[in-house]
Amino acid sequence: MMRRTLLLVLMALCLTSFANRIHAEETKRPNILFAFADDWGKQASIYGQLEPGGINDVVKTPHFDALSKRGVLFKNAFVNAPSCTPCRSSLLSGQYFWRTGRGAILRGAVWDPTIPSYPLLLKDGGYHIGETYKVWSPGTPNDAPYGSGKYGYQKAGSSFNQFSQRATALMSSGKSADEAKEELYQQVRGNFADFLKDRQEGQPFCYWFGPTNVHRKWVAGSGKKLWGINPDDLKGKMPAFLPDVPVVRQDLADYLGEIQAFDAALGILIEQLKEAGELDNTLIVVSGDHGPPGFPQGKCNLYDFGTHVALAVAGPGVHGGRVVDDFTILPDLAPTFLEAGGQEIPEVMTAKSLWPVLKSDKEGLVDPARTAAFTGRERHVEMAREGNLPYPMRAIQTADYQLIINFKPDRWPMGDPYNLGTDNPPTQDELVNKTFVTFPDDDAGPTKAFMVMHRADPEVKPIFDRCFGKRSAVELYDLKNDPDQMTNVADDPKYEKVKAELTARLMEELKTSGDPRLVDEGKFFETPPMAGPLTGDGPKPNRKR
Repeated sequence: MMRRTLLLVLMALCLTSFANRIHAEETKRPNILFAFADDWGKQASIYGQLEPGGINDVVKTPHFDALSKRGVLFKNAFVNAPSCTPCRSSLLSGQYFWRTGRGAILRGAVWDPTIPSYPLLLKDGGYHIGETYKVWSPGTPNDAPYGSGKYGYQKAGSSFNQFSQRATALMSSGKSADEAKEELYQQVRGNFADFLKDRQEGQPFCYWFGPTNVHRKWVAGSGKKLWGINPDDLKGKMPAFLPDVPVVRQDLADYLGEIQAFDAALGILIEQLKEAGELDNTLIVVSGDHGPPGFPQGKCNLYDFGTHVALAVAGPGVHGGRVVDDFTILPDLAPTFLEAGGQEIPEVMTAKSLWPVLKSDKEGLVDPARTAAFTGRERHVEMAREGNLPYPMRAIQTADYQLIINFKPDRWPMGDPYNLGTDNPPTQDELVNKTFVTFPDDDAGPTKAFMVMHRADPEVKPIFDRCFGKRSAVELYDLKNDPDQMTNVADDPKYEKVKAELTARLMEELKTSGDPRLVDEGKFFETPPMAGPLTGDGPKPNRKR
């Protein structure tokens, strides 16, 4: 009898131990790796496989593609604002950028410390947090060197941020292309290794990898020299708003080369996770903060080329091997990360967690409520317009249409045309290297220089006017028939009903989210640099999450 009782007790203990182990595995909080490339739009080879015939046919991103196939690839991911600081403010806070006070602008930005941010909330919940290169967060001034904040890790080096410049310089000193690249890859490995060493045993981590190499400048010809990207392969694949000429094709090829450098770094980080035995317990998210810089309709524009970005998510809890059509804006990542880490989502967050989509086994449109993305912008660089004034825009995008409201259509969208039409116009060299010489909201580079220098040419003028000229108060695009968004149909009677419905939906979203642009003629944003933090002089939001 005693022997039988002892056996039953041992069996019970084993079952309890097994149950506890299973529960521990189920409740173990995942690590979070967020790879976020500066100025990277929706350029990845896997999107070229889904939508062939464009510039994505030329770029090669094997590590992003593999991650996408292992996890969930989003076809309709957008930034909330196509400018780095407001985009990051919205992402960190899980709110629309217009709710983040002076975080809603680039130059002159100030973080409002009363706004919750997901990294610090995860830290309070026991996560080891850190970042390498560019982020922007509480405790890190906007003008501080990248990676120099309280949680920064870049002692192994920061030259990766000037990838083409450093790699070509190393090649000039006698190194091969592979040797030059490897020297820069070692910085990526070293910084991530330093971060991992600092955590306590068993402690979950949240790491932000934010290189700036995809941001201008790049070395002309580096796309071909370093990555074998032939600019001529882009011929006939350029969108209608990009002149299909050699200098622009080379500029775009160099941009794609920097994306491939970022993808190589992503592969290194994933390999380090494998070596550390942490890959299976790490949620990996990869995206960028807006479209290409210094190209028509890209950065600082609400068109697809400016706001549409790559997004892939893989890791524990994610039902992988799927492509989804659900619309998301990047602020949705904040509550997604918090839910993954078992932390309470603040009610002030307007964004919505992506976990219902990530856990599903469905493809296409998973959540029937995710049918639109709301985007906007205010001011990018200082003195882009006389009086330091913004160019306020808000937009709604669905699968079929995009509607944009330009609140101040009398202003120049890309900044004032400084020095044009004068006795001392900007030179080719100035247009390539000096952003502020004219149209300061558009980054300097070879494409901008070509556009400005050839603005009177018959084949360039329509594109130039569309990019740099003044715009209508309302723009409406039929995306099915006009994917490059070249024809504004806002005044076409055939689209009157669509225009009214989208306008009403957009304005309702702005109103319920407490957008200061709708209050006192936008006084909050119109007062340089801004009136003050949203919790002070600015209007209070009237909607919670």
